[in-house]
Amino acid sequence: MVEFPDENRTGSTGTTGEAVKESTDGVVNEPEDETASGKLEEAFFHVSGMHNATCETFLEQRALATDGVSVANASYVTESIRVEYDPTVCDEEIITSALAVVGYRVLSREETSGESTATVNAGETPETRVLEDLLGYRYIAGVLFGTFLLLPYVIVLYPQQVLELLGRPSELFAGGFIEGGGILLAPLFLLTTGVVVFFTGLPLLRGAYVSLATQEVTSDLLVTVTILVAFAYSTLALGASRIDLYFDLAIVISASVVAAIFYESLVKRRAMDALTELTVSQTESARVCLPSGTLDVAVSDLLPGDQILVKQGERVPVDGTLSEGVCTVDESIITGESLPVEKNAGDELVGGSVVTADAAIVEVGDPPTSSIDRLTTAVWQLQSATHGLQRRTDRLAGVLLPAIGLLAVLVGLWQVLTGSGLLAGIFGSLGVVLVTAPWVLGLSTPLSVATNLQAALRRGIVVFDETVFERLIETDTVVFDKTGTLTTGEMQVVEANISDELLLAAATLEQRASHPAGAAIVEAVRAQPTGAVHQDQTGGENAVEDQPVDSLMPAVSEFKTHPRGVSGTLDGELHLVGHPSLFTDHGWDVSPSLQQHVQRAREAGQLPVVVGRDGSADGVIILGDESRPKWEPVFSTLDETGVELIILTGDDERAARRFGAHEAVDKVFADISPEGKIETIEQLQTDGHVTMVGDGTNDAPALATADLGIALGSGTALASDAADIALVTNDLSAVTETFALSRAATRRVRQNTALSLSYNAIVAPFALLGLLGPPVTMAGAVLACGLVAANAHRPLVD
Repeated sequence: MVEFPDENRTGSTGTTGEAVKESTDGVVNEPEDETASGKLEEAFFHVSGMHNATCETFLEQRALATDGVSVANASYVTESIRVEYDPTVCDEEIITSALAVVGYRVLSREETSGESTATVNAGETPETRVLEDLLGYRYIAGVLFGTFLLLPYVIVLYPQQVLELLGRPSELFAGGFIEGGGILLAPLFLLTTGVVVFFTGLPLLRGAYVSLATQEVTSDLLVTVTILVAFAYSTLALGASRIDLYFDLAIVISASVVAAIFYESLVKRRAMDALTELTVSQTESARVCLPSGTLDVAVSDLLPGDQILVKQGERVPVDGTLSEGVCTVDESIITGESLPVEKNAGDELVGGSVVTADAAIVEVGDPPTSSIDRLTTAVWQLQSATHGLQRRTDRLAGVLLPAIGLLAVLVGLWQVLTGSGLLAGIFGSLGVVLVTAPWVLGLSTPLSVATNLQAALRRGIVVFDETVFERLIETDTVVFDKTGTLTTGEMQVVEANISDELLLAAATLEQRASHPAGAAIVEAVRAQPTGAVHQDQTGGENAVEDQPVDSLMPAVSEFKTHPRGVSGTLDGELHLVGHPSLFTDHGWDVSPSLQQHVQRAREAGQLPVVVGRDGSADGVIILGDESRPKWEPVFSTLDETGVELIILTGDDERAARRFGAHEAVDKVFADISPEGKIETIEQLQTDGHVTMVGDGTNDAPALATADLGIALGSGTALASDAADIALVTNDLSAVTETFALSRAATRRVRQNTALSLSYNAIVAPFALLGLLGPPVTMAGAVLACGLVAANAHRPLVD
């Protein structure tokens, strides 16, 4: 007998009255006296604006500098940070304030619960729109103000500078730039360049600040140093009435690099917007049974022992046990098991599973949490520990910038020691930076990222982290989930060893049932040509092709639902449809050959449904999970690249046997729980880099654990959030195409890195010949940027 809780409670907006408090990460914490004893709490944050490994270090430092915070793990790959803190000293609001500096935007992960990272990033919130608009405004300001400055350069300065380089100084500035009328241009130069450098180039200045704060050299710092040196050199040159002003170089660098960053931002947004609506696996409310009826309450307000009603087609909100009766549930989202599971009174039900037949009265467990919640927390923990790779250009900048600085100091000292004077030494040092600093690296990286992501997006491959391509080619092992990945995850009739007349009878009865197996049988009959069914039923030759199948179904009387099937009378004959035990319970005969057929289906991981009439079983309908098209050529193609192929599934070994038999498959791990999938991935990682391909919530922790995760288009929000790559479609060939793109994209990045040095290759010889000047540096900058842009926009793959 089910006992209902008291009615002394409120609805979803009320409270339970218990002495517990709810944390913002969705987990019910300990009572206040335990918290006060020093128990740490865990919080997760989504941080937009992180774009390299230095951001990870900076945010971890910011968090750890906050009183009460003892642990901080950040990941720019997933734009997340995990913090452990003492709630008696600080709270999430204080931590958020500490992290939300220099342009970072911080949200509690609880605020994004049930959404993928892509959905969060693509959200049309006022804050994200303002940030993106501001970046666009910076770029526009750089173009407008830069144009104002470059016009006098082209018309006046460049001709005079070229003449001076050729040893034929013009009379216009013979007495010096200021004395020759440059005093009129000086305010224009300083104002327009200042706007471009300090407004348009603010994202670069921010990156340089983060670099200095973490003492890690990045390409942002390299570019910023070059811009500031060009500005400082030109300002000093104005004061000395010199004509070699590099304001143009400062403007071109600021505007071009910020333009590349802006382009990268736009492409990433397009990638986010390309994702379709994803399944949300969590429920926000529950229907509590009370003596007077039911009451909708927030899931967070459920108490241990509450009796909640879950109707057919709804998700079980929290873990618990079935209080009474029988129901059928689909647990594939948690376990990966493709076939529904029958539950009896006293059996455990997992939060996130779907009641597919009948209704369920569930007694809430202690504590009232869901398996989905635990999986979500596990994913967040794994994501925050996934540190990104330092960009190739950042690593290169870390080597080059100290060397450039040392050379600049040595040249300046040489000028001073040889009697050229302090001012000449300063100009010499600054000139070395202008010649040797490979600032085009700061342009090539975002431009390469943008064009590579755009090329992937055109093929339905959404990439959230630009280092994915570089990491993907290091893969040694590819692990495939089965249900929903190699299969469609939907039940269908794969074989019907039965007459069309009995098949129609089975569909007629199953149409009244609610089991997903029955729905698959009905769908199979409806998909048949109506003429074939009609002809078999009437024995005539003239079938009515346009007659609906439903109109051919005979009338049903005495319909009954049984724990293992259904029964009913059609045209005066009693029919049974269901599990073989249903026939045994009714004393009906099941022939040995039919029993063998049933056994073979079970060994193949399929579901046999027996159909019979008037005392005997006459045939069997076999249902199974349909394989996705192209899985075999995908396996063969990956095998040719030399990677090891693994099948990892929560289903039993029989269901995975058809895939494991492929010659490219090295191992099959079956009956594996979500926690077991994590352990399996970690074990495989001891031998190399692992890429996981999955789609379901139960795959999310494994996707996050793997070195790289690929989520199919049918995947849940949690799976997409955990993955590094999301495929917009369910076409498995996109997996091999992703590997091909990664190889091409990595080559392209390396090519653009090499082309970035073309600026230095152009200006350095002129500097050695004593012919260095603004026209030369501008020509080198334009040519280098053009080469990088042209190469970046070439087709990535044929």
